[in-house]
Amino acid sequence: MGRKQHTRNASGPQGPSQRQLRAGELIRHALVEVLREEEIHDEALAGVSITVTEVRLSPDLKHATCFVEPLGAGVEAAPTAGHVGEIVKALNAHAKFLRGVLGKHIDMKFTPDLRFRHDESFDAAGRIDRLFDDPRVRADLERHDDGDDQA
Repeated sequence: MGRKQHTRNASGPQGPSQRQLRAGELIRHALVEVLREEEIHDEALAGVSITVTEVRLSPDLKHATCFVEPLGAGVEAAPTAGHVGEIVKALNAHAKFLRGVLGKHIDMKFTPDLRFRHDESFDAAGRIDRLFDDPRVRADLERHDDGDDQA
């Protein structure tokens, strides 16, 4: 007789499991240490501080998408969009090396394959801040605040 496959509540899309979240945080912390300690010989990564903002794991914990935000290159201003693309490309080129080093820092059955992506949430937050700073939007918000006080 075939086994009946247990499924979770199929009412809609499910978020990551507690196991995925825990493993993602473990990998994120270890990856921060690896990027801080290891010298990766790549011109695109020279003098760049990289923040790992989030690590999302596949349900089987074998693939990790690492969201990163480059903070700057030495005394220069923040990296441009083109430079950020080069940094992410360089990280992906060195993903196998980073995976090997990461395996020594974490206690998991498998060290997941790493894929790096730029974290767009900082750009989105900046756009929202600029929208709120727009005088027309500010006037509209203040008008709604005044109307709420009278009701």
